Amino acid sequence: MSTPNYRVENPVTGKVEETFESTTDAQALEAVDTAHAAFISWRATPIEERAKVVHRIAELFEERKDELAQIISTEMGKPLSEGVEEVEFSSAIFDYYATNGPRFAADEKIPSEGGAAHIQRLPLGVLLGIMPWNFPYYQVARFAAPNLMLGNTIVLKHAEICPRSALAIQQIMEDAGLPEGVYNTVFATHEQIEKVIEHKHLQGVSLTGSERAGAAVAAIAGKNLKKAVLELGGSDPYIVLDTDDVKAAAELAWGTRMYNTGQACNSNKRMIIMEDIYEDFVAHLVTLAGGMKPAKPEEAGEGTFTPLSSRTAAEGLKKQLDRAVEAGATLHAGGQLLDEASSYISPAVLTNVPVGSEIYYEELFGPVATVYKVASEEEAIALANDSQYGLGGAVFSQDEARAATVARQLEVGMANVNTPAGEGAEIPFGGVKRSGYGRELGPYGMDEFVNKRLYYVA
Repeated sequence: MSTPNYRVENPVTGKVEETFESTTDAQALEAVDTAHAAFISWRATPIEERAKVVHRIAELFEERKDELAQIISTEMGKPLSEGVEEVEFSSAIFDYYATNGPRFAADEKIPSEGGAAHIQRLPLGVLLGIMPWNFPYYQVARFAAPNLMLGNTIVLKHAEICPRSALAIQQIMEDAGLPEGVYNTVFATHEQIEKVIEHKHLQGVSLTGSERAGAAVAAIAGKNLKKAVLELGGSDPYIVLDTDDVKAAAELAWGTRMYNTGQACNSNKRMIIMEDIYEDFVAHLVTLAGGMKPAKPEEAGEGTFTPLSSRTAAEGLKKQLDRAVEAGATLHAGGQLLDEASSYISPAVLTNVPVGSEIYYEELFGPVATVYKVASEEEAIALANDSQYGLGGAVFSQDEARAATVARQLEVGMANVNTPAGEGAEIPFGGVKRSGYGRELGPYGMDEFVNKRLYYVA
């Protein structure tokens, strides 16, 4: 019997707790028509009025944070405390755009000798959002908030394992007073998504997900002359040039890597460590990994790990680790499936992955600290940039200027100095190379799906 497309499959037990009917072909296309009809009036609504609704969305996320966190802990195994943090961040994103949106969308005067020239930032129309399971609320917030403020309308396809959170977001949108048809949730299939992108009223698509999914969606969008924003995989370098406390440096790196059980696009997936501190750094990581105990999401805390999002994800990561060892890597700790049904896999420390091997270029999406030893800044930079991805990167040193010099040479969309990552509703997010294109969050998040129309008066 095949697994239903949209379902709640508890990663703690491996059992399907609830299934949902997929959207029909007709319903998928009707969602675009409905969103287009709503767009006509939503774009004409003054942006200050749109801001009031978006402010209310922010308030409802905050008011319902405990309930929302519980939903995703069941759907994809997120620790409850991290789920609450995610909902709070989502609320902050909606609030940020409601507060700053009118300023971001204001007309921009262009100096001109012949007349009065302005750039007007106008909405495009109906947008499709294809969102992943690793941050079920945050990913939607950073796509929906700026575009609702602009006056665009949305068709939202969430991950197949996140139907409850998708419906919870839909309910918030309606309860906040968003007019009918402005935000539409569909439980669509991949085949239906292609038809949605082809729809004449669909003006753009934003996808956060795998490289393979991004390539497929970009091809369809390109063929149909639709704008796309893609946030795809990452294998972010995390360079430690020097430290006066190796244990503390290792603890920060480990805590960063274990956040969301390692399932973050911009997690520190490649730790690049100077040779004089490498052995101690790895030893501390191994100690930390060995002390981790499995826990249910509602019981998670320091020194514990929760399951991956699905059994398929856990088995896939286990196969990658096995292939790494076969290629010559050293597995110092972890990397074992807990049982035959759940999605738990013990946090791992991996070294000596052969540079240039097939597994070296792959993204390990889970609780794995992969560590490399380098002898110079030049070697660290070369290793960091030897990747098909270019999402984020971080450089640490007691000498900020030294770290900054290295960080400026990283081929990434987000370079950080002495912090794992800059974070906030105001901080733009996005990558280069095969990590995708376009930016979300900050002022630039409201500058993607917009008609930058020239308005010229002679």
